[in-house]
Amino acid sequence: MGNSQKITMAHGSGGSATRKLIQDLFHKYFQNDVLDKMEDAAVLDIPSGKIAYTTDSFVVTPIFFQGGDIGKLAVCGTLNDLLVMGAEPKYLSVGFILEEGMDIRDLEEIIKSMALTAEESGVKIVAGDTKVIEGSGGIYINTSGIGLINHKPFHTSNVKPGDAVIVSGSLGNHHACILSHRMNIKNTISSDCAYLGEMVQNLIKANIEIKAMRDVTRGGLATVLNEIAESSNTTINLKEGSIPVDPEVKSFCDILGLDPLYMANEGKIVCFVSREDAEKALSIIKNSRFGEKAAIIAEVSERENVAVTVTTRIGGKRILNVLQGEGLPRIC
Repeated sequence: MGNSQKITMAHGSGGSATRKLIQDLFHKYFQNDVLDKMEDAAVLDIPSGKIAYTTDSFVVTPIFFQGGDIGKLAVCGTLNDLLVMGAEPKYLSVGFILEEGMDIRDLEEIIKSMALTAEESGVKIVAGDTKVIEGSGGIYINTSGIGLINHKPFHTSNVKPGDAVIVSGSLGNHHACILSHRMNIKNTISSDCAYLGEMVQNLIKANIEIKAMRDVTRGGLATVLNEIAESSNTTINLKEGSIPVDPEVKSFCDILGLDPLYMANEGKIVCFVSREDAEKALSIIKNSRFGEKAAIIAEVSERENVAVTVTTRIGGKRILNVLQGEGLPRIC
């Protein structure tokens, strides 16, 4: 690939340019025993039992940011969606929509990032597709994932009054990172984009009874907790002083009038466990990769007239509703 090569409409034609793109980039970095067969569909060896299947699309702007890029985001986002259902991720498919004019060097960096993240996660990319459209050099990625469920799946219907709520780390980093890039604000805020497999597997191995688990992405923690409270017919009571937010992110939010509870994350989970398991589960998460800032932030109670409340540092209480309107376009 030459230094100045760009994506052209010919790369989406299905002809020689398409074949060269596949061989020189996609197959070069994604090759494995399943993908190497280059069939119209991947044939997978799935043991009998339950599987989890999910799909997501990624349209983040900018495509490169502190702590990651759209490729890493696409892999981690889909794998984490499988994890929080109690599945062990195994396979991914990848669909690329490329705009004419995209720099092939940028595309290669994104593909390398995806390949490295998948390899580190123990996952194979087994199928893919590429389309080229008119545009100004952008990229959109869809990833679908399959995971194996070897135990009782996590589900929000399991959440009961008395359960404890744990968040795996500081909130708002991804949202603040992306917005800083867009506004050309110089700081050291890095996206929390990460695969959380070690953390979840450590909880399962320790026989923690996980009631429910969710990936805290668009809409933020407040929106996710509202969804869980509605699904389980309970009320979730947050304690503001327990919610972890990094000092630089807090300062950023204070300046712009943002609330970390509604900001997107790409490497955080919220976990519901029984009160008896709470401290043990917290210790396991804190001693897992990416979990050192985890905290118990809430408890579940019988359903009241609201879904989610937060007790402030001065003892007041406010209602947390779901995110209204648009938080930030193309955040993930």
